[in-house]
Order: sequence, then C-alpha cells, then structure tokens
Amino acid sequence: MKLFQRLLVAPAALGLMAPLAANADVTPVSNESDLSSEVIGARVDGVEAQLGEIMAGQFSSSTKMSGKAAFITGYVDDDAESDTDGITMEYMYQLNLNTSFTGEDNLYTRLKAGNVSDHFVDKGQGTYLSAGKSGSGSLGVDKLWYQFPVGDSLQVWVGPRIENYYMLASSPSIYKPITKQFALGPNGSAYGSSTSPGFGVAWTQDVEDPSSGRWALSANYTSKDGAKNSDDKGLFGEDSRKFFLTKLEYGTPRWQVSGSMGVKEGGGYDGYFHSSLAKGAKTDMTAYGLRAYWKPETTGSLPSVQLGYDFATIDDAAVGAAEDTAGWMVGLGWKDALVDGNRAGLALGQRMTATGIKGGGTDTSEDNTVWEAYYTFKINDGVSVTPAIFGGNDVESEGSDVTGAVLLTEFRF
Repeated sequence: MKLFQRLLVAPAALGLMAPLAANADVTPVSNESDLSSEVIGARVDGVEAQLGEIMAGQFSSSTKMSGKAAFITGYVDDDAESDTDGITMEYMYQLNLNTSFTGEDNLYTRLKAGNVSDHFVDKGQGTYLSAGKSGSGSLGVDKLWYQFPVGDSLQVWVGPRIENYYMLASSPSIYKPITKQFALGPNGSAYGSSTSPGFGVAWTQDVEDPSSGRWALSANYTSKDGAKNSDDKGLFGEDSRKFFLTKLEYGTPRWQVSGSMGVKEGGGYDGYFHSSLAKGAKTDMTAYGLRAYWKPETTGSLPSVQLGYDFATIDDAAVGAAEDTAGWMVGLGWKDALVDGNRAGLALGQRMTATGIKGGGTDTSEDNTVWEAYYTFKINDGVSVTPAIFGGNDVESEGSDVTGAVLLTEFRF
C-alpha cells in the first residue's frame, strides 16, 4: 500500500518541486549564518505542508490494500457428465481494503472478480474450489462490513455483505482447503452462510499468559433476504431466510475444542451442506457442529490435525425427505513440508448425508466419501504453485463418482 501511495504522490511531488525551485531565492549567500538551521527547517516544513495537501486527496494513510490473483488450470472427470471433463484455464482476482478510523476498528471491503464455471463452482459435486469465483469477470463488492471493539473483551461486527463465520472470536478450523467442502472443518450444517446482511458479537476471556487456555463465546445473525424490500422479507421479515449461530470454544494458540449451534429458519440451506434429500426444503433446521484441532510445537514432520463432525435435525420434513443429517472430516496439514516455506495437506470426509428419512428409506449417498491432497511450492513471498488432486464417490447419489486435478498458481501482493 505504501508503494502504491508513493507512486501516486511522486508525480505530484515533482510537479510541486519545480515551481518551488523556480521561485527559490538564488541570491548569493554572504555568509554561513544565512543558512541557519531555523531557515532550513522552515523551508522543509513548508514543502512538507504542501506535500501533505497533495497526499490528502489520495488514499487515507489508515487504509491498507492487499490482494491476490489465481490462475486455475485443471479438469474434473464426472461419471454422470462424461462429456464435460475437458481441461480449462480460469482465473480469480481479489483486492482487500482495510481502513481504520480509530486505530482499533476496521472497515473491511473485498472486491472480487472471476470467470470460474462448471465443475470448479459446483457445490453438489463437492468440486467447488476455495479459489473459485463465478461471473463474467466484472469487479464488484464481494464483502463489506465494519468491526469495532467494545471494552477490552468484546468485538462487534455489522455489515450489508458478510457471512456468519467471519463474526467469530476465532476460526473453527486450521485446515487450509483446496475444495470448499473442507473449509470450516468441514463446511457442514452448523457453519457457513451465503453473503448476507448481518451483525454479531464475540467475547474473549482476558488471560495474563497468551499461551494459556481461554474461553470465548460468539453469537451472530444473518438474513439471506435482508436486502429485499418486499412483504414479509427484509432483515427480520417473517418469510426471510434467517441464520442464528452461536459458538463456544476453549483452547490455546496450539489447540482448541469448540461446539456450535446454528438455527436456520425459512429453508436457507446451501448446496454445500445437505444430502440431495434435503435440498429445496423450506422448513427450519437446527444444526450442531463439534470441532477440535491441534498444532505441533515445531513444523516439518508432524502435521496439524483438524477434526469435525456436524449433525442436524430438519423440522416438518416431507415424507421421503431427510429429517436428520450428519457429516464429518479429518484434515492434516504440514507446514515447511520437505522444504521450508512449502506446505502440504490431506483431507478425508463424508458430506452431509441423510441419517433419518421421514417415513423410512435410505439415502443413496449415505456411504459417500470425499478427499483431497495437495502440495504447495512457495516460489517466493508473493508467488506459490499448488498441484492438487481430489475426488469422491456417491457424492450426490449412488454411483455418482468424481475425480479431478488442478494446478493453482497464486500471486499475492
């Protein structure tokens, strides 16, 4: 960000220095006393004041910008769609703007664009990439919220474009996924929501020793129809799709255990979360998520471990539809794998499947398994290359198997 500001200011500074030099007093100096420190200091202060006026029209000094670009090259072999397994090359581009007005608050804005399509943004198959972004390539506001502290222990979030898992005292997962189904450890029923208007608060226990255990409690609310100005919709409308989430956690910087409860009203389900027997349901759901993770003291041979299990109950399910669902994952991650700076990951799990069907029956995807494996080569501080493979069986129904591979090149700045 500082480099960006300097590039903006440099031409203006040069333009300012030219007239200053032209108007400078070129009378020969009679003695050294004429160039006293007071005179020099006054002239420098004058130049700095004029430069400050120029910089005031540029980015605020309290705004920091970062970003990344991803080149996505790969393919997916889907048994159900044998004619769509060609190799594609797509992209994602993202800018992050963080602005502080008090030094403790943060206005977060994420601008994002991409042209990822088909398999790599397919929630049903589980092949939706964490780096994926669908669209025509137009850069738009993807996230927008404001975060501020209340006292020493509380953090508050509010914004028109936010998801519930951003409004937590800490993330429930440390595993870095290639496919979104393994995000949040995993992306099951309890966590995850579409970008929506919402607000939340998190309390974190104060401890004298940062390495000791501490408690934290988070609670938030999002409404998928919060921007709709129509009958019974809006932020708190009777027919709005609403999501209440609470998370209680205990742990240290190296390990954590947590439990969460999510209440979804109005059938605001997402394709990541459920068996096909629950898709399209308009009833309410109560979901629970159990998470635990552990990190080794040193990087290298020992991996970090992420465990997760979700289960849910769907109210007033139709006959033949899921009324109970469950899913799980195990994720392993290695920092400094083989070479300092490189990283590896391996995950195995089961997507949310129906464990109970109203009126009896079985879910054809009840024995599904999904997995991924990757290795990240760190070229330098800004560039990395990640080859990855992933797949699953019975992911949407019995016999719907998928396998895929991707080469992900990321540029961070």
